[in-house]
Order: sequence, then C-alpha cells, then structure tokens
Amino acid sequence: MPGYTWHREVQGKVLYLTFDDGPIPEVTPWVLEVLEKYNAKATFFCVGDNVAKHPEVARQVLAQGHRLANHTYNHLKGWQTPLQQYLENTKMCQQEVEKLQPHAPKLFRPPYGRITGKQAQKLREEYELVMWDVLTNDYDQNLSPEACLRQSIKSTQSGSIIVFHDSLKAKQNLMYALPRYVAHLTSLGYTFDTL
Repeated sequence: MPGYTWHREVQGKVLYLTFDDGPIPEVTPWVLEVLEKYNAKATFFCVGDNVAKHPEVARQVLAQGHRLANHTYNHLKGWQTPLQQYLENTKMCQQEVEKLQPHAPKLFRPPYGRITGKQAQKLREEYELVMWDVLTNDYDQNLSPEACLRQSIKSTQSGSIIVFHDSLKAKQNLMYALPRYVAHLTSLGYTFDTL
C-alpha cells in the first residue's frame, strides 16, 4: 500500500524494533532491560491511556534513548470508528506523547494495522504512517515461543521494522523471543535504531 512505511531503505545492517500497546509497568521495564543489555534502541507505539496512567514508565523509555509514538488513545478499531472520533482519539494520544517528548517526528501506527482510506488520508497530513515487515505474532497464545522466535528471525532483513508487543497478552512469547532475537541479530552484526 502506498503512503505507508513498511521498512526503511538503509545502508548497512540496521533494524527497527517497535513495541505496540504499552507502556505498562508489568512488561515495559523488562523490555528496557533487554534493550539496554544489547545497546539496542527502539520505538514504542503507545496507547495514550497507558501513557497517562504510567507516565513514569514512559519517561523511563525516553531516558534510555528510545522514542515514543502514537497508537491511538484507546487502541481503537479504525474500521469500526467514525472518522472524527478516530482523529480526536489519535490527537489525545499525541498530546500525551508530546507532554513527555515535545519535538520528535510524529509517527502513527493504527491498532491491528487497519484503518479506513479516509482515516489514513487525514492522518497522513500530520503523521508518518508506520507499519512493519516483520510481525512476530507474540500476542498469539496458540503460537509457541520457539515458533515466534524462529519466524521472526527468518523474516528479518536490513531495514526491517519489527513488531513486538509490551503487553500482558504477549508477555510469555515476548520474554522468550525478544532477548534471543536481539542477541542473534546482534551476533550477525546488526544494530537497532529508533525510527
């Protein structure tokens, strides 16, 4: 689909880790520990309500050199939400993000990776719409942690944008796959940067 960022054109071995649905105290600080261990940077597509509830966790994300980005305030389903309501919800999230990170690029990822054409058209006026080319499926509780890791590594190439979730639903697969994923790609000479 044109008008969406699925991966970055890069020189060298650079990858872009992203985390959706946080920040939450039960998972996000652990993610930050893993990233710090490997000197990896990431972009966190935050639910605004979580930023409002857990600003200290969001501040920790920024303090460690990562970036916050917009994932709507209430994790809305775009295809079920009227245009104006969706735009307002996105704006509410952006306000929470900008309280903590005032001058960063405006990045938006639609929850579930789905929005209507009209929503995308309006949002594109203000945001870069960031998707992914590596979906880890860490939230899928029918997927074994080993399979989550294996398919994530297999799909990765230079410039890939990888989606993990710092959520309770994804925690089991995330805790297995993330450290092994980052360790493996680091051993192959890749670095991880913010979008």
